[in-house]
Amino acid sequence: MLRRRRTIVFFILFLVVAVVCGVSLQKHFHHPDALWRIVNEQCVPHQRNSPNPEPCTKVDLLSGFVLLKDINGPLQYLLLPTAKMNGMESPELLQAKTANFLWLAWQQRNVMSVRRGAHVPDDVVSITINSAIGRSQNQLHIHISCLRTDVRDQINQYAYSVSTDWQPFPVSLAGNQYIARKVTAAEFSQRSPFIMLATQVPQAREHMGRYSLAMAQLADGEWIALATERNLLRFNLASAEQLQDHDCGLLKK
Repeated sequence: MLRRRRTIVFFILFLVVAVVCGVSLQKHFHHPDALWRIVNEQCVPHQRNSPNPEPCTKVDLLSGFVLLKDINGPLQYLLLPTAKMNGMESPELLQAKTANFLWLAWQQRNVMSVRRGAHVPDDVVSITINSAIGRSQNQLHIHISCLRTDVRDQINQYAYSVSTDWQPFPVSLAGNQYIARKVTAAEFSQRSPFIMLATQVPQAREHMGRYSLAMAQLADGEWIALATERNLLRFNLASAEQLQDHDCGLLKK
């Protein structure tokens, strides 16, 4: 029996190492500073000198962000800061003077409608940011894309159980456990969800890089914030992007 348990433990550790190595290889073959180079060496200088934001769709120097069409999906865009920030673990995100990048991302959602040539309803849209180990790029980037159909259904079904306090979401989403809280429109516009997570979830501030965040709108016009923490033993790399469907199946229903 003891030998069997040891075998199981070694097998789990092997799988964990394989997952981590897979992420490392992905970062090797896709340069982790590729997005930062696009922002810093192309989009921002082009906007200042032309002004022409290409290859970005938009450069807002005043607010400090750019919009870039992602190579995946017909409607997926990325919002990135014009300043160097790695991601969830960046201490700047917890400073009051830092722009509310998730709110800015939501405000830019119309870019999806423009590209589609038709209106994309708000209940289709989601914004996500992955954890330090769950991403391939070391420049903070927020995914603006469509929700998965099943995730939209689950949020609608259990919205009644979500309060303004962080608590476990009743069911797993895309196979992983999330915590959730309701965010009012006024709160979202005035306070960064990064700060909400860091100040309201025990020990989150010290380990922000382990977390991933997602935002989606509820039927009553408020929002749900969803966060998951990496757990390698459960094969959870904390990539909230998994809640999104870059092919936008909700628009085909």
